[in-house]
Amino acid sequence: MPSAFASLRIQTENIMKFLNNIYRSIFRYGRMPEDAEGASYAVFNNLFLHIHPVKVSKHSLRFRYTFGLGVIATCLFLILTFTGVWLMFYYFPSATEAYGRMLDLRSSVDFGFVLRNVHKWAAEAMVFFVVLHMARVFFTGAYKPPREFNWVIGIVLLLLTLGLSFTGYLLPWDQLAFWAITVGTSIAGYAPIVGDPIRQFLLGSDNVGQEALVRFYVLHVVILPGLLSIFLAIHFWRIRKDGGLSHPNDNDVSVAQTKH
Repeated sequence: MPSAFASLRIQTENIMKFLNNIYRSIFRYGRMPEDAEGASYAVFNNLFLHIHPVKVSKHSLRFRYTFGLGVIATCLFLILTFTGVWLMFYYFPSATEAYGRMLDLRSSVDFGFVLRNVHKWAAEAMVFFVVLHMARVFFTGAYKPPREFNWVIGIVLLLLTLGLSFTGYLLPWDQLAFWAITVGTSIAGYAPIVGDPIRQFLLGSDNVGQEALVRFYVLHVVILPGLLSIFLAIHFWRIRKDGGLSHPNDNDVSVAQTKH
């Protein structure tokens, strides 16, 4: 019996050592930092901490300053990605089958109604919170130097979010989707010089049909999410490089540097 317990203890120690090696290979700094240098090292060697600046102002951490709007919008995008991939298993971009697939999803697939509605409401909520986030950044002056480049990135993210919402609205291919794509592409066609090429690119022909559905499907599931992910990564990177979220002293520092 003692030998069995000893063998079990050795195996447990080996397992714990193996798990600890995996943990250290990921996080690399396995203990709480005791000084500023240790804190900087821990942040630098941890991906989940490295997206944040080493130092942040206490004011920017207050919930009443940001209301977590950017984080909420990002979480909604992750929810949309998960539910969107799940929906792709049941959806087929065919002008003759798309609407029927949506009806089957509501009635024949387990929790299909919940899945589709979570995706739908998350998409609408993402537009809402992105607009609120942009408004918060504007009214708090967080777009001012040195963060003006990130403000432009934010505008691009807003446009991509609206594009995702519009292209996803068309995929059920019902009457609302048909007339929405008809009106939307007609408005795009009125743009000077590039209007007609854009309309031809979106429709793939002179009429709203199968080609248009496929192109909007590709835009919705590949191109726009990919672009949004890239610009979102740049957005987070710029937040870190600009010293975290803005705070009231930023404007004073910028003015002092300008006068100097």
